[in-house]
Amino acid sequence: MQISLIPDIRNYFVDEAGDLNLFDRRGRKIIGQEGCSKVFMIGVLHLPNPQLAQQKLSNLRASLLADPKFSNVPSMQPNARKTALFFHAKNDVAEARQEVFALLPELGAKVQVAIRRKSDLISFARFLHEQKGQKLQPIMIYDNLVSRLFKNMLHQADENKIVFARLGKSERREAIGQAITKAKQNYEKSWDKQVYGTTSIDIALSSKVIGSQVIDYYLWALQRLYERSDDQFFLPLAKDYRIIMDLDDKRNKSYGEWYCDRNPLKLSKLMPVVG
Repeated sequence: MQISLIPDIRNYFVDEAGDLNLFDRRGRKIIGQEGCSKVFMIGVLHLPNPQLAQQKLSNLRASLLADPKFSNVPSMQPNARKTALFFHAKNDVAEARQEVFALLPELGAKVQVAIRRKSDLISFARFLHEQKGQKLQPIMIYDNLVSRLFKNMLHQADENKIVFARLGKSERREAIGQAITKAKQNYEKSWDKQVYGTTSIDIALSSKVIGSQVIDYYLWALQRLYERSDDQFFLPLAKDYRIIMDLDDKRNKSYGEWYCDRNPLKLSKLMPVVG
């Protein structure tokens, strides 16, 4: 029996959908208002061949830009710094978006997502403020979801390469590194096993990383399912979502509802999202 000396390297890409805005300046809840989401989610994409994904999506973008019917579309102009440079589901016109969605099943993507419902975050924020005199910080929620997602992922390979989509001007590299370290520690404590693989972290603009553009599309489709009860974009990709953690749906379990192959996500199962 021959032992392979080729290291198992896994490429992960992390992005978020929705926002963590809960209150206005007067302390009134604002979820569901224009420009304010009802849920917040973080997704991790395992992309087995980023180079192939880069080639396929670059070829698609070149084909779209060469199509005369898009010649006057604002988002397709280079100076708009949108579709002409990179794909982003919210900014891409419907015809371009349709082409991207048709391509995604060819990439072998595996996606895991953790979701918080903002109505529950408001209740928790008020509890912290009234009972402990503390303020709920958005970075606490973000880092907690990162740790949850990576808890059972980092032991599977010799080397993990994780690229986080940059949020605003701050990279928060140290804090994210701490969240990954916590994920490793939680795995080792739960399973009494050590994580031997190495992990590197990079933080980059989505426009520079093809994996970030791919996970953006998967999150956009899932967010529409949750916030608009629209599953037309989710269903063709449903098999690629390996785990969806709906952490605030505690109708059946104290840790939330987890959707996977054994419990596929369907609109009929979804607990309504409060706005």
